[in-house]
Amino acid sequence: MMSFAGTIAIATAVLAFLVSMSIHKIEEGHIGVYYRGGALLKSTSGPGFHLMIPFVTSFKSVQTTMQTDEVKNIPCGTSGGVVIYFDKIEVVNFLSPDHVYETVKKFTADYDKPLIFNKIHHELNQFCSVHSLQEVYIDLFSDIDEHLKNALQTDLTTLAPGLFIQAVRVTKPKIPEQIRKNYELMEAEKTKLLISAQHQKVVEKEAETERKRAIIEAEKVSQVSKIQYEQKIMEKESDKKIADIEVQMQVNREKSMADAAYYKVKTEIEANKAKLTPEYLEMIKYEALAKNTKIYFGNSIPSMFSDNFLTLSKFDNSDKDEKKKI
Repeated sequence: MMSFAGTIAIATAVLAFLVSMSIHKIEEGHIGVYYRGGALLKSTSGPGFHLMIPFVTSFKSVQTTMQTDEVKNIPCGTSGGVVIYFDKIEVVNFLSPDHVYETVKKFTADYDKPLIFNKIHHELNQFCSVHSLQEVYIDLFSDIDEHLKNALQTDLTTLAPGLFIQAVRVTKPKIPEQIRKNYELMEAEKTKLLISAQHQKVVEKEAETERKRAIIEAEKVSQVSKIQYEQKIMEKESDKKIADIEVQMQVNREKSMADAAYYKVKTEIEANKAKLTPEYLEMIKYEALAKNTKIYFGNSIPSMFSDNFLTLSKFDNSDKDEKKKI
């Protein structure tokens, strides 16, 4: 028969096991949802340690922070009948903590499978079915991610209001090898064409630069010539002004000399007129008689002197009459 001590030990071990089974931990950024007998309970729990009834109640941790779901190896048929494969499509999303219970109740804790994974398959095939391989692979490839994001968010707003799509990233699809080689050849030709176009642009740019340089050089030569021409004109104008000044100086000098000569003559005339007084003329007469050193002999000497005297007297009277007329 088991001893009391053994019973206590067994009971303690069973209790410890039950306690360990009832304690569970919810990580930060997650919400705990609980099931009892397969039914979802309304109660939820946040991060930390919690207790539950072991073997009767179970829990699942639902992430409420930003997470990335990867949808891999998605087949897609184009409108031309070519089947291509997308290796991976990443969907960045997060679930609001306030909507965890409603979302899990409608779509289970693995809500991303029906709401994201299946929806990606559906929307991508819808897109490919109405577009050609050229559009899906080249022309409209950059629009696929935005198209998927908008389509997912439109449905989620109705089905799961607390689930939000942040971004969708689409990798380049795989296409049949022969078609891929054709595209590579086409891209190589496009690259050559772009290189040729760029080379042409470079040549045109160099020609334009050379033309502008020639224009600038011509303008510089024209401006230099203009400056030299204006400089010569200024020099000629300066020489002309100097010559005009010298001529004017010469004219003024000649005029001054002429005025001086005229003034001298006029002054001498006025002085001579001032000298022609009766007394001066009388003095001149006697000086002239005094200078006569000839001696005459005979009876006609008095008449000679009287004739000379009469001649001088007549000359004096005619000079006075002339002065009166003046």
